Amino acid sequence: MEIEKKSDNSDFELIVQLIEESRNRTFRQINIELITLYYKIGKIVSEKVTAGNWGEKTVDELAAFIKTKNPELKGFTRRGLYRMKQFYETDSPDSECFQVWSKTQANELPQIVSPPATQLSYSNNQQNDFLSLVLTKISWTNHREIFSRARTAEEKLFYLHLVIKEDLTSRELERAINTAVFERYILGNQIVSALRTQFQPGLLNQFKDPYIFEFLDLPAEHSEADLQKALIANFKNFILEIGKGFSFMGDEYRLQVGNHD
Repeated sequence: MEIEKKSDNSDFELIVQLIEESRNRTFRQINIELITLYYKIGKIVSEKVTAGNWGEKTVDELAAFIKTKNPELKGFTRRGLYRMKQFYETDSPDSECFQVWSKTQANELPQIVSPPATQLSYSNNQQNDFLSLVLTKISWTNHREIFSRARTAEEKLFYLHLVIKEDLTSRELERAINTAVFERYILGNQIVSALRTQFQPGLLNQFKDPYIFEFLDLPAEHSEADLQKALIANFKNFILEIGKGFSFMGDEYRLQVGNHD
């Protein structure tokens, strides 16, 4: 009788990896379609309301009409439609956000620049790029958080690029806004010494100053030992404050470099 060979776990891991990769691609494609849909609906509602063809009553009628035609759909209430309108208006070709993005064309965190003083004309390709390269890479939840709380076009673009670059969840984005990451980024780049400019620009703010450690709940007068214990107890929050790309090796981990500890 032939004995069946026990499969290597690596085969199982490969299959699980393929499943996860396929699922992630599906989620990304769904998000692309969803954000594009909301953008187009917001455009129609915005143009109709701005032209005076639609009022609040008409928007209410539209929400009721959608519910009658597709009762299983969610998010197309009066409030949801006005959010789509706000989403389009803050990212439309006429918006300061789009103009600043077109001027910088940044792939990393955008340079903080003032919006152009006069209205410029932009091609359809630029508008499509902004939608496909920036807007559709972010979830609707994160979009709502950004356009409802960002006060300037520069701040909005900063968080849009930060979400894409760091792959932030909605809770991570909320914390970044609550702890004023944008404001600290601005302050940290106002004065740059000659030595720091020799480093790669992306490394400039790897360590931010000042830090906000409100989650430690330490008294004004505390010892270094108290700080150490509090940081270890809240290490996840500490890593989020410092930035991604770090790992916790252990408490007072021994590190040998050459012949030295």
